[in-house]
Amino acid sequence: MLGSGAMTNSIEDVTREADVIMLVGSNPEEAHPVIGMQIRAAAERGCRLIVVDPRDIGLAKRADIHLKLRPGTNVAFANCMVNVLLREGLVDEEFVRERTEGVEIMSATVRDYTPERVEDICGVDQRDLVAAAKMYGTAKAAAIVYCLGVTEHSTGTDGVMALSNIAMITGNLGRRGGGVNPLRGQNNVQGACDMGAGPDDLTGYQKVADPEALRRFERAWGVELPRERGLKATECFPAMLSGKVRGLFLFGEDPVRTDADTGHVIRALEALEFLVVDDLFLTETAAYADVVLPGCAYAEKEGTFTNTERRVQRVRKAVDAPGGARPDTEIFTEVMNRMGYEQPRLAPAEIMEEIAAVTPTYGGVSHARLDSRELGGRGLQWPCPNASHPGTPILHAREFSRGVGAFSTPSYRPSAELPDEDYPLMLTTGRILYQYNACAMTGRTEGLGEIAGGSFIELNDRDAKALGVADGDRVRVWSRRGSIETRARVSGKTNPGQTWMPFHFQDGNSNWLTIAALDRTSKTPEFKVCAVRVEKVG
Repeated sequence: MLGSGAMTNSIEDVTREADVIMLVGSNPEEAHPVIGMQIRAAAERGCRLIVVDPRDIGLAKRADIHLKLRPGTNVAFANCMVNVLLREGLVDEEFVRERTEGVEIMSATVRDYTPERVEDICGVDQRDLVAAAKMYGTAKAAAIVYCLGVTEHSTGTDGVMALSNIAMITGNLGRRGGGVNPLRGQNNVQGACDMGAGPDDLTGYQKVADPEALRRFERAWGVELPRERGLKATECFPAMLSGKVRGLFLFGEDPVRTDADTGHVIRALEALEFLVVDDLFLTETAAYADVVLPGCAYAEKEGTFTNTERRVQRVRKAVDAPGGARPDTEIFTEVMNRMGYEQPRLAPAEIMEEIAAVTPTYGGVSHARLDSRELGGRGLQWPCPNASHPGTPILHAREFSRGVGAFSTPSYRPSAELPDEDYPLMLTTGRILYQYNACAMTGRTEGLGEIAGGSFIELNDRDAKALGVADGDRVRVWSRRGSIETRARVSGKTNPGQTWMPFHFQDGNSNWLTIAALDRTSKTPEFKVCAVRVEKVG
């Protein structure tokens, strides 16, 4: 829609310049606590806050409006917002006319998403839907902030595009205090994507399908490159089971712990002829490996991170790596050379120079510049096309990366698996403040386990009473993929019929239950919705 898959504005811009922040499918106080603290401070200063989340998260207490919608209904909610904005005349007509295309067909798409209809779909009072749209639409500057509660659905791509429609029709793009702003799940997710980690992309989102882009890389590297796209991570597991993928090199990832449908993941890994894991610790996945290579932690190597606001920052070696641990780049270079593909051994600064040479958005980035007094340690935000460019805090100020912004036309589709008689409850998953992802590091941090050291499931009071379950009871949770035992936390944080679990803990990992139903475009699993039943143990 915009031509760029990244946070359009800076963190400080959103939290200091926005009059309204609409937080959708994100619990930043626990999953992104530094940003969460700044959003909380913005609300305390008077910035109005709309929280769109199925749970009573901490920031919901500070929200002017909390839309406690049914998981999996983000597209219907966002289409309803646009429906109300159009009906109320809260549209930036000049912006739409001069900088966008496709508004007529988008308007026709959202016509049926009236507040009355969407109240039934989302389980949210239609008056609150209208109030939220008016609050957002009348603001001088309104920012959308979202996270995995939008993307980790079989309709996640549609959800993101529907949110972009809201920002575009009100002209809240390319301006201070506005934008569509995804919070990345880890510290260098944005940087990994920027470097071509997606199978459709070369660095800087230059497309494998673009012949001219491909030729530029072939000239730079002196090799012929494949013309077909590769596999996305979640596409690899079915390919392992079919024999299409027979070997896997995995680094910095623990899918046995963090991917949907753990049983499916394990069967796929066991079908491989050869598995290499390069990591800091012997993870759950490393137990299935033929070879385990010791990697280096961030403090043991040089390089850069590109954070959620597109800011490229230096990482400097602080301590020596233990034993035979080596940086990933050295391991990759050594493997390529031993396989007969001759590669030079480049220092991190030289690798950054090559990145800048083949990536227009990083053209002005170098270790020397990032280390200079000129920047004062703050890094550079891409696009930064040349060495004199100051970086770009706000994207799309004059035009979109693709020229004009394209409205999308997503229609609401229910989640792949909904509750029924056999599995009457809906499960969604997420993070807690005190642990992080697979617990590879936080699980080894003294004290954190005493605060939050075990699995649990949040049950609504009404559901718990019907099941004869009290707060703290041991329960067994079943889905069509397996079962786990965990501890019940009974409250009103979730709506009746809905449950919530963290995925950090191996004593009852929710990913034995989750479904690997994939988004058609991103191939992201539907971590946020599956059907379960709960039984008291003993």
